[in-house]
Amino acid sequence: MSDHPRDLPLAEARALVRRAVDKAEQLGLRGGIAVVGASGALVTASRLDHGGPGGMARARSKAWISATQQIPSAEHLHRMTVLPVPISTGFVAVSPEAVFPGAGGMPVLLDGVVVGGIAASGATVSPFLPTGVAPEVVSADGEPANPEDLLIAYALGGGYVGQHGDDRARWEARFGDLVVTPEASLGMKPAPPAGAQVELAWAVDLCDAVMDLARSRGLRVSVAVVDRGGDPVQQDRMDDGVAGGVDVALATASAAARFGMASAELSNAFGAAALGALSPSPFLAAPGGVPLVVAGRVVGGLGVGGADPEVCSDIAAEVAAS
Repeated sequence: MSDHPRDLPLAEARALVRRAVDKAEQLGLRGGIAVVGASGALVTASRLDHGGPGGMARARSKAWISATQQIPSAEHLHRMTVLPVPISTGFVAVSPEAVFPGAGGMPVLLDGVVVGGIAASGATVSPFLPTGVAPEVVSADGEPANPEDLLIAYALGGGYVGQHGDDRARWEARFGDLVVTPEASLGMKPAPPAGAQVELAWAVDLCDAVMDLARSRGLRVSVAVVDRGGDPVQQDRMDDGVAGGVDVALATASAAARFGMASAELSNAFGAAALGALSPSPFLAAPGGVPLVVAGRVVGGLGVGGADPEVCSDIAAEVAAS
């Protein structure tokens, strides 16, 4: 009997995201990139510095659509606009992670099988051409391209295919009748490694430390680093880690960051039900999350999930303290 299906491995998902981050920095974009496994569980996600809140959630939703429906999210969006309203609203009702059915997500294939989905979104990640962008950078093989779809096509390493309508119309509105030769087009050519993502590098290091510690204890966990408002900066799920660990890690990290104390302490301090009603971001008053404090200031939260809650809390606290 063949093995049960697996999601895209974390190392390969991270490699895709790193390529997208490199291209985003070259384009001067700020936002988030997410990879979701074919199971529907997040594998990894990264937010570029100064990306602002909300983009990671939108990227995760589009990646979820591409991974689970096994089609580009642009095709899914088209279907949603032509289906009868009861069907389209019913789909969202039973698929809460498809709440943002935007274009731009693409399935990830391995040996012809869909093993995940990838998408980007955020403060300046969009199909529109950024102010001051060089035409060569948003041209793919001599043809107009758009930044959001360039990130994903470049990450996947295939040819460029626009997912957001008429690239040429946006090009002509910005550059007129300017023509860039295929030789001069930089859109799909190698981007230099990103070197200005200080906050993201810090968050990745924290996630790596958590996963190293969990691995040394024979555990498969999920980890999240969030900013002081509870929006994720970096998220990772170890290979074969349980799906629910992703949500626990994010919700405990967000709770710790927003209230400046370990997520396990919130119930005694305030009453979890009351705080949950106040919080606009994922919230869980249970062991697993700790605030991240730098020079006496809460700058974010670290959450761990997917194993015994007390053990996850210990791992988060040990890494944060170090």
